[in-house]
Amino acid sequence: MSLDMTPTYNLKVVVQETGVKPDTLRAWERRYGLPCPQRTTGRHRLYSQHDIETIKWLVARQEEGLSISHSVELWENLIETGKNPLVEYQSNTPTASTATISPGSTVADIRHAWLEACIDFNETAAEQILTQAFALYPPVMVCLEVLQKGLAQMGEWWYSNEITVQQEHFASALAMRRLNALVAAAPQPTRSGRMIVACPAQEDHVFAPLLLTLMLRYNGWEVIYLGANVPLARLEVMLQAVHPDLVIMTAQQLHSAANLKQVAEFLHKQQVAMAFGGHIFNYTPQIRKRIPGYFLGERLEDTVRGVSNILTHKPTVPHTEAVSPAYRQALQHYRQQQAAIENHVWQILREQNAVYEHITNANLYLSRDIIAALQLGDMTLLGTEIHWTEKLLLNYSMPPVVLHHYLEAYYQAAKAHLGPEGRPVLGWLEGVRATS
Repeated sequence: MSLDMTPTYNLKVVVQETGVKPDTLRAWERRYGLPCPQRTTGRHRLYSQHDIETIKWLVARQEEGLSISHSVELWENLIETGKNPLVEYQSNTPTASTATISPGSTVADIRHAWLEACIDFNETAAEQILTQAFALYPPVMVCLEVLQKGLAQMGEWWYSNEITVQQEHFASALAMRRLNALVAAAPQPTRSGRMIVACPAQEDHVFAPLLLTLMLRYNGWEVIYLGANVPLARLEVMLQAVHPDLVIMTAQQLHSAANLKQVAEFLHKQQVAMAFGGHIFNYTPQIRKRIPGYFLGERLEDTVRGVSNILTHKPTVPHTEAVSPAYRQALQHYRQQQAAIENHVWQILREQNAVYEHITNANLYLSRDIIAALQLGDMTLLGTEIHWTEKLLLNYSMPPVVLHHYLEAYYQAAKAHLGPEGRPVLGWLEGVRATS
């Protein structure tokens, strides 16, 4: 399909052709860049036939159940893969029959069908599959086996560059929408015991804590869910108003685990029971020894039993390993010198024509994780393979040779600005530099 790209039609004609109001068209253009009309010398919009068909295409996707933002994501994804949305979308859209699962379908079959619908940005099919799944299996089972494992699979595919970030976000949005609806419809509490479920500061992954909230409510407990990125000050105010029997926090990354540790230490002093879990504690088990609270286990399925045991038997909080004075001093010293180090790194790499975005993002990730490791009292938590670089390489197209130069520059800058107090950081950087 070859459509005329000549800017010919004014806004009035486009409104008559598409049925979309002028304010809506302007909002789409401003927020999403679609459509993209040209302007006359008097700044009036002129649309081509291609623009009109683009608008009709977006309207059709909304009629199928997609939001405008997801419709635009679908358009952009097709363009990125070299396809013309106006030609190829219909042939790539799953038919109604693909959204039907048989009564004998296993949860693995359902998960596969849901993932396929999400990859195709077929919101209607994905929702139909989930509706049928909830009719066949208990809600928690569907959440664990279809949504949680499905999102984990999408994450792995995105990490290995097999799908786009838009496809991963699309699936996450659908899963969260369904999970929020289930939590809102959960029964009233029937058991004694009130708890808070939240994520620490700088933790934005909320699927696991929201699913845990659902599971706990289905088991009769009163749960106050606070969501993502809850700073300690905000939680402190909540404690005074709520007086919970237990606070539960989840962390998926090293820096949010360090923030969780600060919350746990505060709660321990206030004699408020604290439980925690999340991917980072499974991936790096030694961090558990730094948190003054109860580890809820590696599987979300086991957390309800763990919570029941804490509330019923009130076991002794496991022993916590203290952070050494050397690490506390190193943390303070590194924070004082961080800006000088990063400026020095840029001065070194600017002479090598480094890309500003690469250096900025590398500094963000590296400094964040160094601070977290110092707060947790163990630089080896970062690992000699510096896994954070994989994300940089994937998301910011940072070539390995640039990464090598960056690490070398960072080591030289740190050595220039960190004295003996910064030895934990310098020692780790020496090891990473040798293996990069």
